[in-house]
Amino acid sequence: MAGDLLDILNPQQRQAVTAGDGPVLVLAGPGSGKTRVLTYRIAYLIRERGIPPYNLLAVTFTNKAAGEMRERVEGLLGGRLDGLTIGTFHAICAKLLRVEADRTPFGRDYAIYDTDEQASVVKGVMSQLNIDMKRFKPGAVLNAISQAKNELILPNDMPRNDYFGEIVARVYPLYQQALVNSGAMDFDDLLMQTVLLLRDDEVVREKYQRRFAYVLVDEFQDTNTAQYELVRLFGAPQLNIFVVGDEDQGIYAFRGADYRNVMAFRRDYPGAEVVLLEQNYRSTQNVLDVARAVIDKNTKRTPKHLFTDRGEGPKVIVQEVYTEADEAQFAAETIRSLMRSDGYSFRDFAIMYRTNAQSRPFEDACVQYNLPYKLVGGVGFYKRREVRDLVAYLRVINNPNESVSFDRIVNVPGRGIGDKTLAAFKMWAADQGWSVARALSEIAGGAAVPFSGRAAKAFAEFARQIEAWQAFVEVEGSTLEALFDDITGQIGYAAYLREISDTPEENEERMQNLAQLRAVMKEKSHLSLRDFLEETALVAEIDSLDATKNGVTLLTLHAAKGLEYPVVLITGVEDGLLPHSRSITEPEAMAEERRLLYVGVTRARERLYLTYAFRRSLYGDSMLAEPSRFLGDIPAALTEGNWFRVKKMRDQTALEQATRWEREPNNVISFEQKLRDMQASPRDRSKAPPPRPTPTLKYPPGVRVFHAKFGEGVVLNSTRVGDDEEVDVQFAQAGRRVLSASFANLVLLGR
Repeated sequence: MAGDLLDILNPQQRQAVTAGDGPVLVLAGPGSGKTRVLTYRIAYLIRERGIPPYNLLAVTFTNKAAGEMRERVEGLLGGRLDGLTIGTFHAICAKLLRVEADRTPFGRDYAIYDTDEQASVVKGVMSQLNIDMKRFKPGAVLNAISQAKNELILPNDMPRNDYFGEIVARVYPLYQQALVNSGAMDFDDLLMQTVLLLRDDEVVREKYQRRFAYVLVDEFQDTNTAQYELVRLFGAPQLNIFVVGDEDQGIYAFRGADYRNVMAFRRDYPGAEVVLLEQNYRSTQNVLDVARAVIDKNTKRTPKHLFTDRGEGPKVIVQEVYTEADEAQFAAETIRSLMRSDGYSFRDFAIMYRTNAQSRPFEDACVQYNLPYKLVGGVGFYKRREVRDLVAYLRVINNPNESVSFDRIVNVPGRGIGDKTLAAFKMWAADQGWSVARALSEIAGGAAVPFSGRAAKAFAEFARQIEAWQAFVEVEGSTLEALFDDITGQIGYAAYLREISDTPEENEERMQNLAQLRAVMKEKSHLSLRDFLEETALVAEIDSLDATKNGVTLLTLHAAKGLEYPVVLITGVEDGLLPHSRSITEPEAMAEERRLLYVGVTRARERLYLTYAFRRSLYGDSMLAEPSRFLGDIPAALTEGNWFRVKKMRDQTALEQATRWEREPNNVISFEQKLRDMQASPRDRSKAPPPRPTPTLKYPPGVRVFHAKFGEGVVLNSTRVGDDEEVDVQFAQAGRRVLSASFANLVLLGR
């Protein structure tokens, strides 16, 4: 390997791959081959340094990336690598906690609750505490608990800084106890409980520190406090920690990720070798220069001079449209045009936006223009009702004490077990001092229950079914798909789906989802039921993106991380959307918005389009939209297209600067200065130069106009908007419309 395999690496990549022992920080720009560096580093340690695969731990952020990394390493070394640990933080911790189950309060068969199931537990606790859920949203409480766990704050240590903090501090301990009672963890527990175990149990800590002599971490800028601590604990005392990251691609602060962990690594490991990867293998130089123009405004980063051998490429298109419908039409027509002229396929295109709420016009346009599409961020496969029902059955079979799944399926399909019967059952079990699993076993064995008639018979039958399926799982040679068939057949689930579906098409879709779940179970039949449930619980949305489906990809900028496309259209590049309105007053949040646009731009391999609207309807309101301030940072020489207002915004700023005696730093008038000018006293304003005369309106009220689509009309009102006019017209046939003069091409007909 030291010969021909290393020959394909550039000098910086080779420096990283062949680095000696001790901490190593690789700062990898987008498209610079960081996956190659990680895989070659693993192969180098095994083949050239003689490190057994068993002693390596490699961590990445998606199951898909972990699988690809393992395949690449095995391809380099020419065979399977048994004992090599590659996976996500959550998957690695989940397995460790099962192995060390005797040292945790959760046991070996714990369930992993998703967000909906966590919310159900929080609502139950808040109801128990008589907390007003209209005033204090369960989602906000759950988010605060999640942030606390990411920061390794224990339930009884939750700060009570305000009244909301008091509410969270009351809910958190009961929420955590409810998880323990149900034999369940949430995703944050997987990390926090592993940290606590390694911190508090010297035997376990030394066991894994001896095993993992070398720790390698991908996407280090996306780690949170708990993950940073895991890296520190696994990596001690040898300190053979190899991390790859990029501060400029840290976009998950809302999940608790902290890009500053890259800087913290340099502080905590002052002797670390630092390698900078700047050669890009993905994008054209014009795309990279646009990305750099956006990100260079950020501080608290290591500057990177991205370059490529792929040539300049086409200029970036910046396009102004009138409404979000026109934006979607522009995207669809651009895709059709490029497919005809350049031979692209549907899968070569991605339409990106800041929020999921922006997707609808693009879905409509794809349908209108007959463009097949893949929507990332819709209802995920494992969140669909029929799939959740069957997975809940599997979870109860694996662990009947898992209360959320138990409550979900005890009367699905209907057995005559209502809420009162379920409450009576739980109270009876609690009075006996039994767990749900023990109570079910007693009922299956004929124990008397505190309810009679149909409900008693139904509960007994349900208990016997669960017991029979548990026995089925233990039979040697039994398969997951056979278990699926037995469950769906015994409970008559196909008939139940027909009952709850409003249309034959809906029923067909539900049945197809079930067939897909069965296919997954057949594919995973080598796994135990417990391992299958763990794997499905840890599936990330992006892991399930079907890259083979030939369709245009619609996704948020956050979901685009780690992906790449020949053609990228980033839409809604407007103040209030990108940067988001929540971020505009917070410098740190604004820096992340820049990073978000930077990530989106660097997904493009060949062509990049940036679009913004003159007027946008969002969340039910229609309003004038302002081009994103980030667009003003892009040199005009790198772009082409119709983007009048950004050019005018730039020209106006230049004019203001040229005529001011006192200039702001960097030749930009600050928002604060403009605000001070607006609020100046009359005396101060009297010293200012006289205002420029208001330009004459081209379309004053009362004139008749003609529009190519709407026909003849009369102008009711016209408003100056920068150098453009917004014209309110009453058309004879089309009714009242508000149009941008620069787009409408109105013909004056006189009075």
